Amino acid sequence: MPDIPQGDVEKGKKLFVQRCKQCHNVDKGGKNATGPALHGLWGRKTGQAPGFGYTTANVNKGITWNKDTLFEYLENPKKYIPGTKMVFAGLKKPKDRADLIAYLESTTKA
Repeated sequence: MPDIPQGDVEKGKKLFVQRCKQCHNVDKGGKNATGPALHGLWGRKTGQAPGFGYTTANVNKGITWNKDTLFEYLENPKKYIPGTKMVFAGLKKPKDRADLIAYLESTTKA
């Protein structure tokens, strides 16, 4: 298990707005955009957001999204899921990833 720092929801919200919002939506009932809607992300398997056209790599990864998997994924998405179409390069700083995860956990749990 990775050693995940304590996340700050407000800092995570700022990161989401700066780095993720252009492609993702966190609102309940939110629509898919360039990326899948993230509400209900917690506990969902990769490639399973309803109505979103995923790559085979995402569908076949078969992991369940939680703090640990997101922490690893958000560092380098293309390394974690080779073949993903997500263009986001990742967040190298562990604290940034922890902050973003804290925000996602606070807003996307179904």
